[in-house]
Amino acid sequence: MGKIVMKDLTKSYDGKYKAVNDVNLEINDRDFCVLLGPSGCGKTTLLRMIAGLEAITSGDLYLDGTHMNDVLPKDRDIAMVFQSYALYPHMSVYKNMAFGLKMKHIEKEEIHERILSAAKKLDLETYLERKPRALSGGQQQRVALGRALVKKPRVFLMDEPLSNLDAKLRNQTRETIVNIHHDAQATTIYVTHDQVEAMTMGTKIVVMNFGVIQQIGPPEEIYSSPINMFVAGFIGSPAINFVDGVIENGHFVSKSLNLVLTDKHTKALSDYEGKKVKIGIRPEFFQTEYDSIYQRMLGSQVEVTANFLERLGSEYIINGHINEEKILAKIRFNNVINIGDKIKMCIDMDNVHFFDPETELAIGK
Repeated sequence: MGKIVMKDLTKSYDGKYKAVNDVNLEINDRDFCVLLGPSGCGKTTLLRMIAGLEAITSGDLYLDGTHMNDVLPKDRDIAMVFQSYALYPHMSVYKNMAFGLKMKHIEKEEIHERILSAAKKLDLETYLERKPRALSGGQQQRVALGRALVKKPRVFLMDEPLSNLDAKLRNQTRETIVNIHHDAQATTIYVTHDQVEAMTMGTKIVVMNFGVIQQIGPPEEIYSSPINMFVAGFIGSPAINFVDGVIENGHFVSKSLNLVLTDKHTKALSDYEGKKVKIGIRPEFFQTEYDSIYQRMLGSQVEVTANFLERLGSEYIINGHINEEKILAKIRFNNVINIGDKIKMCIDMDNVHFFDPETELAIGK
């Protein structure tokens, strides 16, 4: 089992700066939990507190009901994979993977079996006698994963393990890590600032900022129902568009937009009549005449002028403007578009988000 419970967990330095601030979080056995946030948000500090590498200033940490605050790292039944591969350069791949097991006085035969099993899963069978310097970055990272895997821990802790790999290797290694998680039947806590990694790998995402948890939920919930502007702005690529406006007679009105509210939002925004709000429009919420919901959204038709284009084969990302509003739109490739073109689109109003401009909290959530 590998259930982790954190109660009011805090890490402060000099009694002032709080890198982690009153974190309350439950991670269930076999969860793949991603700690997601920008650099300096406290996610790595929190991971190191779970590992026992950072002292807990206040609060409590439990693993399967056992209080872990003062338990030494070696006695926590965890395995950690770092951003740097942290391999012993003078040892072969085999010896790197065996080292931790020898320290636990596990029998040689069992060590051998575990290493061969892990090497097969990680496609390292032909590299066991090589030294780390003879391996590529992707191979070294697989060795680091294998070293964690052979320990058969209750919990895997991973601190941005893919950040040193190129895009193709990151994609391949993401799949490898997810497969390891499923095969090992262990709890995994994974730190990243890359929302693509979080959305594609995690069963539970914990979004952090300034040491505070902003939102916890499965990937689809974090994307479709952000609790505040920070989460909405951090999740999604390209980034969401925020526009200031007011609610007037069933419409969202700004300097450049006049959008008809759908039934989904009319009730939630009833207390904001005549008041300022912010609308959040994801670039993929723009629809063209080639999309099935285009006719249904004609009440929210806009004309986007293309200032800059990213052609991605199957789609365009348009950096443009609607009158005075700068906007990012992401549409399917159906016609050739050039810089300066004016493209008629509709906004999928069923999926936009509204926020209170003072509290920055989502309205109606």
